[in-house]
Amino acid sequence: MSAPQWVRDLKPSGPQGSELLEAERAKSAVNVSSLSTFLFTNEGLARKHRVLKILQSEKVFDKSQNYFAGRIDRFETALARAKRLRQIAVKHGWNNDDRLAANDLISEPGPYGLHESMFLITLRDQGTPEQHDMFLKKAEQYKIIGCYAQTELGHGSNVRGLETTATWAPDDKTFTIHSPHLTASKWWIGSLGRTANYAVVMAQLIIGGKPYGPHPFVVHIRDLKTHEPLENIYVGDIGPKFGYNTMDNGYLLFNHVKVPHISMLAKFSSVDLKTNQYKRPASASLIYGTLTWVRSTIVMQSGGVLARGVTIATRYAAVRRQFQDRDAQEWERGENQVLNYTTVQIRLLPLLATTFALHFTGKAMMALYGANQKKVSQDVGKMGGPQRGPGPEETHSGSDLLADLHATSCGLKSLASYTAVEGLEVCRRACGGHGYSSFSGIGSWYADYLPTATWEGDNYMLTQQVARYLLKAARGVLAGSREPSNDTEYILTTFLSRQDTGAAFDILGNDSDLVAAFAWRSAFLTFEALKHRDEQKKAWNDLLVDFYRLSRAHSQYMVVKNFYETLQSSDNGLDAETLAVMHKLFRLYALHTLESEASEFYTSAAVTVRQIQLARTTAVMKLLAEIRPHAVRLVDAWDFPDWQLDSSLGRFDGKVYEDMFYRASELNPLNRVTVDPYPDSGVLFKRNEAGAIKPKL
Repeated sequence: MSAPQWVRDLKPSGPQGSELLEAERAKSAVNVSSLSTFLFTNEGLARKHRVLKILQSEKVFDKSQNYFAGRIDRFETALARAKRLRQIAVKHGWNNDDRLAANDLISEPGPYGLHESMFLITLRDQGTPEQHDMFLKKAEQYKIIGCYAQTELGHGSNVRGLETTATWAPDDKTFTIHSPHLTASKWWIGSLGRTANYAVVMAQLIIGGKPYGPHPFVVHIRDLKTHEPLENIYVGDIGPKFGYNTMDNGYLLFNHVKVPHISMLAKFSSVDLKTNQYKRPASASLIYGTLTWVRSTIVMQSGGVLARGVTIATRYAAVRRQFQDRDAQEWERGENQVLNYTTVQIRLLPLLATTFALHFTGKAMMALYGANQKKVSQDVGKMGGPQRGPGPEETHSGSDLLADLHATSCGLKSLASYTAVEGLEVCRRACGGHGYSSFSGIGSWYADYLPTATWEGDNYMLTQQVARYLLKAARGVLAGSREPSNDTEYILTTFLSRQDTGAAFDILGNDSDLVAAFAWRSAFLTFEALKHRDEQKKAWNDLLVDFYRLSRAHSQYMVVKNFYETLQSSDNGLDAETLAVMHKLFRLYALHTLESEASEFYTSAAVTVRQIQLARTTAVMKLLAEIRPHAVRLVDAWDFPDWQLDSSLGRFDGKVYEDMFYRASELNPLNRVTVDPYPDSGVLFKRNEAGAIKPKL
């Protein structure tokens, strides 16, 4: 039932949330509009608000029951939204950027998620023109719905260990897809559980009894009319998860399923129809191009993912008041805003700085991915496609750019997703008890993002790829065979030339020196790891912890470097005061990170103990005080509409308590149930009207 009028008339005590946020915004001269444009461009902002208006007009996108519905209801709603979104996209002639903006605003994984991302990307980037005609065009028109089936029940990060096989049959020119063990079952595959009727299946290619490593095959798995599984295919949903329950992650098993020759995506490698010989890719890494795209995208999205939690926690901390300032004068005494406590600032403001650092790094990561794709297309065109020869284990390493992209995407994916996951939990805790409510908007967002730390490469295992790349680069620098050709080789060369004279970086007074200190630490750890591996002959497994720290150090250097270089650009469009605040955010991120990793900076001789002490006790605390007045305006610049945040605590207008009480009392279906509380009664519910408010789809 609805709340009586006397309840509706009640207001929060003390200063209203709207008044507190208005006062916060008045403290700062940060230009929210120009900073938003700097982050997203005018075109991107206009697109978001244009798409938002359309979504808000559609009943199916109503979010009022998101926090109350069970799994099947959530999936049903998500499927209805996915279908309607596709219809709207066709109606309005949306491009891919419009669709991505809509997905960001809806903010939940949808049943078409893997179709629209990894399935289409793989077909486009690894298919031939003939395969584009056969598969890609139908997929783009949603005539077939696909997914990307790589991970298995028994193998995740170790792609080379996949058990699903694709055996070439020269007599009828087909591949036989087979799951020889239970652990060969594809598992965790998004969009597969109930939605997809096609899958790009990563399987071990076998020709004449010889394995050639994992390759992608397009496999028809469900009937296009009945949507029932095809013969000798067993497929379904893997069940409820910690989060991500609007997505139908699935399992998939094959029992000697034959697919035609055209099913093997053949832009980079293929089997010759006439000779039955394997045509190798120019680089074995090209086979994993889809994963590189996904990792690059994860880096790109991490800043915004974290920014949602920081926005909610910062606004709420400015509205929430607890205890009195012990040092305030008697006439000033009143409950203090939570954001005024330095123990809250030290948790939230470095994370606020981190959101910008990750965002700028993500843009640089996607630019690197774009440059690599352009070069790959040019190189493949020059070579005329796949090269005849032996298996991937005998191919050359590929271009420097591809190696740099692979290592960078692995390292930054690990660091960025780890940082966002940990940061969201810090934000939730900073909201106190109310942070545990679904209405905070952080818990469900955290649960849905959490698998990012383990999928597309476990965050710990991925760091081996970075270490392998850095060790190889260090060997090349020591050999002195050529001039440095990229940033990694440059910092390694610089370290070698200066290690005898020392670093002497002015980290407290010079921003470029602060960046250089991160580069120095990365180079030091690289040569230390190389010494352990090559000179001391330590086992690879014994060095995994060192490799993790090395990858983390090198990735943090890249984040600091990208943040610094972004602010140095002359066309950023920021006024002097806003730019000055951004430079303070840069220093806060860099110095807080340095302080957290102090032992490595000291061991590498990048800084002194005194510098670390000053960074902790003086510089960081001073930056917290200087950034504090701008906190609310800085999160405003991320331009999250209330509809997108779906948060009581993060409302733009500060009406935190009003919204939380409204959701609990008016929207909560459980309050439409009257129970029989007595144990000797067989009646559970005397009245149940909960289903009456389920939205019509």
